[in-house]
Amino acid sequence: MHLSTNSVVIRLWTPRWEVFPLTDLTKSATPGNDRLAVAVLCAAGIVVSLMQTIIVPLIPDLPKLLHTSPTNATWALTITLLMGAVVTPISGRLGDMIGKRRMLLACLSAVAIGSVVCAVSSSLVPFLIGRGLQGMGIGTVALGISLIRDIVPAERLESSIGAMSASLGVGGSLGLPFAAVIAQNVSWHALFWVCMLVAVVVAIAVYIVVPAGDIATGGRFDLVGAIGLSVFMVCILLALSKGAEWGWGSPVTIGLFAGFVVSAFLWWRFEKRHPNALIDLKVNASRPIMLTNTASIAAGFVFYAMQMMPIQILMAPEAAPTGVGLPMVQAALVLMPGGLVMFAFSYVSAWLTRRHGARISLGIGSLVIAIGYVGFLVMLLGPWPPTWIWLILINAVVGAGLGIAYSAMPSLIMEWVPVTQTGEANGVNSTMRSIGTSLATAVVGMILAASYAVYNSPSGPVPIPTASAYIWACVLSLAVCFVAAIAAFAVPRSTLRIESVV
Repeated sequence: MHLSTNSVVIRLWTPRWEVFPLTDLTKSATPGNDRLAVAVLCAAGIVVSLMQTIIVPLIPDLPKLLHTSPTNATWALTITLLMGAVVTPISGRLGDMIGKRRMLLACLSAVAIGSVVCAVSSSLVPFLIGRGLQGMGIGTVALGISLIRDIVPAERLESSIGAMSASLGVGGSLGLPFAAVIAQNVSWHALFWVCMLVAVVVAIAVYIVVPAGDIATGGRFDLVGAIGLSVFMVCILLALSKGAEWGWGSPVTIGLFAGFVVSAFLWWRFEKRHPNALIDLKVNASRPIMLTNTASIAAGFVFYAMQMMPIQILMAPEAAPTGVGLPMVQAALVLMPGGLVMFAFSYVSAWLTRRHGARISLGIGSLVIAIGYVGFLVMLLGPWPPTWIWLILINAVVGAGLGIAYSAMPSLIMEWVPVTQTGEANGVNSTMRSIGTSLATAVVGMILAASYAVYNSPSGPVPIPTASAYIWACVLSLAVCFVAAIAAFAVPRSTLRIESVV
């Protein structure tokens, strides 16, 4: 069934979507409000990225707060990752079908509801339900990027997309000090009430300020494909994030890897034959998209590896060879400039993309990240002890590279996909970055845990990774930076530039 661009689906409870005119529902983007709309979308991106880091200061106390074991408490991080990775491509596809702003509002609503559930929880199960709902909001960034293509004029498209992509870094850098200050000075319940309030305010701003766009394809939703995608994504991400804890050779871990292989193969066979597949395999298996997604996995890996290592060095006791001895809030403040630099360099990425194309921006960003890791390696190998000044500089360089690379990814994706599939393609690309962060959690965590020494701290003896463990993790991350650069430069040159539809 052919659908014109001035139609949208508004009934979700029937097997087939019904289509109605957009005349009364869509606001058109004007020069006076598209800049404000982009600012609101960036705020939404910052809010949902906060959900991934606000839990970190609470991790040591979660077993006591939720009356559970330390092992069970780690699910508070894992469940958010799993839900975000699974829901993002599904929400992207639904955004293409029924309207991206509707799905974006649904994601923010999930964040608000999840925050309330967490705020009133005092046991593990309801808390995990709330964290899972918060994770469903992670699709906001991919939806926002796709919506920007619908509402922003071509001359500001690259910079707007770059700012939306870099909102991840801003939210990540603000999350730790934001959460630590509220949790330490008010209460941990108050932290989630604040999250709810912020999510509601941003959702209202999105509804008022952001135009709905007029691209909606309609059609049947591929429920079987969505279930299959959820199964194999949960299998692989759960195996990667929990493999070190359960044992890489344990029956559960091996079973999850086997389940991933089988379910992914069956899903691929089904989607290949489905007339209205959840994910267009022909588009996503094309060389440009596959190479971009490969670079995205690598970028997600080096992004999260740099989140994992500096914070441990900053908070390790000074008695350790790699310890700086800062408390949580101060350590988080040291790392905060990296996220702000990431946001600022999204505009450098837009300039590079206009001049040389998104593939060059992505490759250059990967090489800048590599420079940051070289500085990290020099710090570890030198005769001097690590200091917070070193780590500010290293984090800023890596942040600059991430700002360039992360901003280029959606632009490169949208050079190669039709406008009616931007939500789906960006959702898949976002999921690839989630796989990269999961790989970093598993691999870097395993390297750091394999070699450690015990040192005394104000809270008692703590195991601290050795310098050699950090060196090996850094060398591996440096190699991954070059994989990202090679994949980016291998993307074919496009004779097109992404175009806005306004």
